[in-house]
Amino acid sequence: MKTLRLSRRQLALLNCAPINEEQIRDRSMRSAVSRARGSNEFTNQESFDRAMAALVHIIPIPPETAEWFLSKDLISNSRRTWKKMARNPAVLAIGIALIVIAGVLVFQFVGRLNDFPGSTTARKLLTIAGSTRSVLLDPVSTDAGTLSDLFFLKHGLEHYDVPAEFADFRTLGCRVFEDDESQRIAQIWVAERRMQFFLFPAERNTKTGAVLRFPGWRCVRQEGWVGAVTERNGVCFMAALHGREKDLAPYIPKAKQ
Repeated sequence: MKTLRLSRRQLALLNCAPINEEQIRDRSMRSAVSRARGSNEFTNQESFDRAMAALVHIIPIPPETAEWFLSKDLISNSRRTWKKMARNPAVLAIGIALIVIAGVLVFQFVGRLNDFPGSTTARKLLTIAGSTRSVLLDPVSTDAGTLSDLFFLKHGLEHYDVPAEFADFRTLGCRVFEDDESQRIAQIWVAERRMQFFLFPAERNTKTGAVLRFPGWRCVRQEGWVGAVTERNGVCFMAALHGREKDLAPYIPKAKQ
């Protein structure tokens, strides 16, 4: 018999080759078997494999084991369908996490669509409105429109004027304070629906210093409060109340929702 001389790859294919050559579909494996045929090593190995296969065939299978292979569920479980994959707790957890992340991103994106120069400051002031108590303000009973003179004479604040839409509202108190960016804020509390007004410097271009203007009224929301903001003469005015846009809409018919 001839000596078996094959490459390492051909030897690996030969070790995996089925006993019945008709079942070989790979061309490289068929070539390796063809070259090995007639060699002493391959003949001995083939004889051993056939003897082992014959021995395995005559071994009786216990009835309990046979039932496993007759079960339809055993066969179907070997093929994972997308429905079964979806029921996997790990897959469900990943899916829920992705949905939550997508929801947060969409919420932030929609929120940014309504942003305008000064919207960040306006939201901070809505938080202050929710925590303000009347004892923090100086008691003042007058029309809100007359407070611009007080802000100018006492605090040197120019153009801190209450728009005509709110000028006739009776006030309960007011104050001037500095926020975390050292901006001087005027706060007014009025009797109408316990509404609060805020006047604060408009946002400016960091390079040129020019006021970043925006037309009309813009709405902001924060922690259950809603505010309508407008800009005039470099100063923003915000009317705020605890509620929803529809509660503020009658006072600002043209406010953008």
